[in-house]
Amino acid sequence: MSSERRLAGGALGTFESAIMGIAGTAPAFSVAVTTAAIVASVGVLSAGSILYCGLIMFGIMLAFIHLSKITPHAGAAYAWVGHVFGRKWGFFAGWGLLVASIFFMVSATIPAATSTLVLIAPDLVESTAWVTFTAAIWLTLVTIVVTKGIKHASYAQMILTVIETVVVFALIVGAFMQYGGKPAHTPSLIWFSPFSFTPQLFATGALTAIFFYWGWDVTMNLGEETKHGTPSPASKGAFWAMINLILFFIIMMIVVLIVLTDDEIAKANTNVLFAIASKLFAPPWNYLAVLSTILSTVGTIETQILQFSRSMFAMARDDMLHPRYARIHPEWQTPWVATLVIWFLGVLLLFSSSYMPSVKQILESSILAIGFQICFYMSLAGFACAWHYRNKLKSGAYSAVSYVLWPLLAALFMVFIALYSIPTFNLVTNIMGIGGILIGFVPLFLGGLRRGSKVRA
Repeated sequence: MSSERRLAGGALGTFESAIMGIAGTAPAFSVAVTTAAIVASVGVLSAGSILYCGLIMFGIMLAFIHLSKITPHAGAAYAWVGHVFGRKWGFFAGWGLLVASIFFMVSATIPAATSTLVLIAPDLVESTAWVTFTAAIWLTLVTIVVTKGIKHASYAQMILTVIETVVVFALIVGAFMQYGGKPAHTPSLIWFSPFSFTPQLFATGALTAIFFYWGWDVTMNLGEETKHGTPSPASKGAFWAMINLILFFIIMMIVVLIVLTDDEIAKANTNVLFAIASKLFAPPWNYLAVLSTILSTVGTIETQILQFSRSMFAMARDDMLHPRYARIHPEWQTPWVATLVIWFLGVLLLFSSSYMPSVKQILESSILAIGFQICFYMSLAGFACAWHYRNKLKSGAYSAVSYVLWPLLAALFMVFIALYSIPTFNLVTNIMGIGGILIGFVPLFLGGLRRGSKVRA
């Protein structure tokens, strides 16, 4: 592989990979943006939805870790699904991630924008034009940092994540101290009982809960830029990121439910953490929650740009997409063309979405569409792992569960969640979710023509 098509190898270690995985899911952002939607869907069963979806995502995490043993690859799911099931299936695993990442530029940058406006111009928070303009500024700034190099990105992530963690930990402690004895919702085992769910309730809650966890797999896309070892730092980073995230999201959902009433959660919309902080701390300290949301959002925008650009770079390097997207900056060793692509498409989608009637509607449609696309490409990875390591069924209970059964069950659950949810989507969400994946046939066809013309030449 020429140096012009090589990323900055050995730049990240286990700790940095774990930070990337945690920042990729953006704990404060996920709670702020998704809580109102999931509580509106399943009420107090939100806590159980997050637990069970965490177990599902843990199975997918095992699939990614085991598949990474094939070879560290910037394309991650694209490369490994392609290795097991063929190039076309691999292409669509990668394409599902690319499309989800583009829509994520809307659902991530908008909360950063609304939180920013809460601090500097509260009267403009409900203006879709001002929100999308501010979101575009944030997207541009983060893109510049990511383009400058993976080390710059990792240093920025560590700073942002530490500040975010301190603020959120203060919220957790304050919530249990002030509302543990007088909760808005009385904690109950019913919140976590599997018997409390109907299939429809589970699917509805799960599609939103999956959005909470998405982003940890950025550690696997950075495998080529991670130090080598057995197990690899990327794999260890993904494992510890997932353990921490499951615990954190369950605790945070309990905090939300004991501090805020249903009406307060609905009114808070994308500012749930600020609503909690306002009940716990006097001004101006409550605005630290807004700062935490902004930092978390900026962090997850950064990791998603990394994930998109590495996946597009890998697909272009293999000639599944046009080779122009595989260009590496000679000094920064980053896939700068692929990075600019997601910036351009993100800005374009942001300003297109500004014509929707409300910020809330933009977020709801994009979150559900992304949830569908996550289920699509991650389920392919789960099936690929189970099939590739099927002989592990004969190697004892641990290997059978870790390599085959857990990834397979997780993949099947994701397929169930996606298919069960399609009839509940409105037209816009279906176009974004299903249509976004089907558009992939166009570049797949064009790529086939391009490769065919090279062979004939």
